[in-house]
Amino acid sequence: MSQDTYASDLALLRNHAETLELTDGQGRLAIVPDYQGRAMTSTLAGEGGRSFGWLNREFIASGTDDATFNNYGGEDRFWLGPEAGQFGLWFREAEPFDLDHWRTPAGFNAGPFNVTARDDTSVTMARSLAVTNRSGAVFDCVVERTVRLLDADATAERLRGDVGDVRTIAFESENVLANAGETPWTRDGGLLSIWILGQFKPLARGVVIVPLRTGSEADFGPAATTKYFGPIPPERCTVEKDHLLFACDGRFRSKIGVSPRRSRGVLGSYDPDGNVLTIVQFNQPLTAAELPYVNSLWELQDRPFSGDAINSYNDGEAEPGAGQLGPFYEIETSSPAAVCEPGQAITHVHRTFHFAGETAALGAVAERVLGVALPAPAS
Repeated sequence: MSQDTYASDLALLRNHAETLELTDGQGRLAIVPDYQGRAMTSTLAGEGGRSFGWLNREFIASGTDDATFNNYGGEDRFWLGPEAGQFGLWFREAEPFDLDHWRTPAGFNAGPFNVTARDDTSVTMARSLAVTNRSGAVFDCVVERTVRLLDADATAERLRGDVGDVRTIAFESENVLANAGETPWTRDGGLLSIWILGQFKPLARGVVIVPLRTGSEADFGPAATTKYFGPIPPERCTVEKDHLLFACDGRFRSKIGVSPRRSRGVLGSYDPDGNVLTIVQFNQPLTAAELPYVNSLWELQDRPFSGDAINSYNDGEAEPGAGQLGPFYEIETSSPAAVCEPGQAITHVHRTFHFAGETAALGAVAERVLGVALPAPAS
């Protein structure tokens, strides 16, 4: 059985954890509550179809836990931000911002999300957890997460129009974060955000496509942040007037971010070799430019609430010979920072659409949904 198929990935998951499957005709989605409620992988062509999510097959088969990062993979995983800075969750007080000291908070790195409701096309999971940031603030949280398949009508509604002559698998996660403690969450001690990350198989000639709001840097800020892990060669990241293209081949460690002032609430990736267009859409507030977003840059920050709404990560070695987490690439979206009184909550919805078809049909979807023509593949 080919490891590229959904059937192969589903068999691997079921051999090592209880796996829930949502189905709607040929569209299928595998969810593992024990892997922190991740939506692991999907297909639009039945069990023998292409599996879109990247799975860390060796790590899953090992059955072990890693206190640094339980890197199971998966198309939609729940994390909280920020990663770094003085209010970061991945680094302890006074620790340097480097990989040797980076560790995922235990609250959402290990342990199950408990299933509270389920039917053929959706599953709801919940968990209580606590996290402590680099400045020592403690956050008691309740998280509820509903993952649901989207049928053709729901897809057309979300994307505001028919997608035409393409095959489709679509799903969304609706993520609710509530303040379960007795004190308000305020800027003084740092804030949290809902951070959803999708891991996908690297694309040899593929690119992530991020539409950008146009306008002057004085009014909208820079088009993108590209300095997360050092400079990105220009052939790997091209910033045009109204969009950004970012290589996602899993061969060069790099990351880009787009602020809520520049983000249009949607992005995607294009695989010219597999004839697949992936689109990720999220519920970015109309007032996002005026709201605080947590900053995850690996440094002490002058502006800890001027972070990104969108990120994309391309895996690679931190230094020659160091090895990789994958290879994979990620498409990530974030909510505004959660300014919450006790009992209050925020909700972040992250949607994933995969389209397969002829280049012209995929191009029509890209131009209508992203407002960007599909780039010509590299030779």
